[in-house]
Amino acid sequence: MPPEGSGAEVLQRYLTASETQKSAMRGMRSDVDIDAKLPKLKKEGRLHALRSISKVGQVTYRMLGFSGDNTIKKDVIARYLNAEVQAQGNGQDLSITPANYKFKFRGLQGHDGQQVYVFSVAPRKKEVGLFKGEIWLDPATCMPLREQGRFVKNPSIFFRRMEFVRTYDIQDGVSRPLHIDSVVQTRIVGPVELSINFDNYTRAPDDESEEPAAGGDSQ
Repeated sequence: MPPEGSGAEVLQRYLTASETQKSAMRGMRSDVDIDAKLPKLKKEGRLHALRSISKVGQVTYRMLGFSGDNTIKKDVIARYLNAEVQAQGNGQDLSITPANYKFKFRGLQGHDGQQVYVFSVAPRKKEVGLFKGEIWLDPATCMPLREQGRFVKNPSIFFRRMEFVRTYDIQDGVSRPLHIDSVVQTRIVGPVELSINFDNYTRAPDDESEEPAAGGDSQ
């Protein structure tokens, strides 16, 4: 285990690792399963899709199957995918960088049976896609292991509050999204529970074109 470094040193390592991660993920695709529940209405559904990231960073979804209540598909999952696209497709760089966030170094801490570097992060402005919370970093590579918090601006009037925990798995020296748990407080149907799993990462063929899933328009 590397010794605890200064906040500035660890942050610089993280920023370098993030650029490596961003570059490595371009041109990749993965299977995505989105499970959504409306506990108050006792409704649920699951969407299976192919998520692709183009060589310029555009995210698209191709729906492969859906089971469950149609309200979940139209009013929950479609809105969630639109929110992701809106956050990434507004022409702004929303990366976790000093240009967008204030960082407070919490040091090397034990969480979930492992040692991680922890930063508290707070956005410098209220923009869709920015959040207030924490990031956990792998001490050896400074790749992200976990991001958690609350989005500071809602992407839709339908959403009132969005909280999330996003975990990563390091493969071949690069962090890849593994799982997202999210609780969305809505203005109409009460809380929404979302569980999203990413699997089967592959590199997309150069000539492949993607069709977005319902609610997942390309950027």
